Amino acid sequence: MGKQKKKLLSNRETAAFCAQLSLLLKAGISIPEGIAILCEDEKEGKLSLLLQLRESLEDGKSLSAAIEETGHFPEYLIHMMAIGETSGRMEEVLDSLSSYYERNEEVSDTIRSAVTYPLMMIVMMLAVILVVVIKVLPIFESVFRELGGEMSGFARGAMHLGTIISRYSVWIVAVVVLLALLFFILRALPGGQKILSLIFEKCFPKISSAMSVWRFSSAMALMMESGIEMEKSLELTEDLTGSESMKTKIGLLKEEVSQGKMFSEAVVEHQVFSGLYGKMITVGASTGMTDDVMQRIAAEYEEDLERRIERLISVIEPTLVILLSLVVGMILLSVMLPLIGIMSAIG
Repeated sequence: MGKQKKKLLSNRETAAFCAQLSLLLKAGISIPEGIAILCEDEKEGKLSLLLQLRESLEDGKSLSAAIEETGHFPEYLIHMMAIGETSGRMEEVLDSLSSYYERNEEVSDTIRSAVTYPLMMIVMMLAVILVVVIKVLPIFESVFRELGGEMSGFARGAMHLGTIISRYSVWIVAVVVLLALLFFILRALPGGQKILSLIFEKCFPKISSAMSVWRFSSAMALMMESGIEMEKSLELTEDLTGSESMKTKIGLLKEEVSQGKMFSEAVVEHQVFSGLYGKMITVGASTGMTDDVMQRIAAEYEEDLERRIERLISVIEPTLVILLSLVVGMILLSVMLPLIGIMSAIG
């Protein structure tokens, strides 16, 4: 039975699964018994998946084969578990996988927060502006009419825009809902995820670059530690980074390593890492500590990624507040100044 294309478990679910299995193995419980225990503890949600795993294990399949058959686990995890089975280091591999997917989830949460917070600020800003142009400006217009004056061109233009938005609000809401649906559909499709990744790369190039390098270095560190040959490691990491530019670089690395070039030389040549980290890889290769160096680089890039996200949020928040203040202030001034002039003339 081949691997079916189904929805993959989230990073957090995958991390929890690996951590639970590792804990059971450390307690001296075999994999089939461990899966059976997990089935007893799981009341709903992933119960059908665990039951499928238990059935496959009872039929004599290995854990990696059983997991692959479900179609719910990432390919990287399947290969790593197969390596853990053949090397007899399943506990260590499961611990490493749990840490890897947990860190992936933490980084993804940070990225989501960095994107969601500004979007919420923008929505609130638009809501305030719409209230002003749709509800407040018409009141001022009636006041001007009664006083025999008229609002400035800017205020009239803003009010006219508000009238148009109010008139076609149903269609505008429908378009927003359709765009939201399109976003979720794209997220669910492999081809759609590629499109979203490209958009993210264009909008946040530095964050995207740091994230893709972190994913590459952390995955490579795990595989080097597990003793996987370099060419196979590069093949497995090719689709992990979520970046098309990084995927291209990894493809070039894989090609050159297969032709006999040293991994450290290829990494420096294609500038996968910044200058300092490229030198660290070279030193690590000469001392036989490439896996330790990769772990250090992964930790450094994770910290760098968090700093970049925090910096982005610290810039976006005051910028949006200032922009909102300017727009609302301009609208109100364009109304109040002529009104003050009329009141002074009457007085």
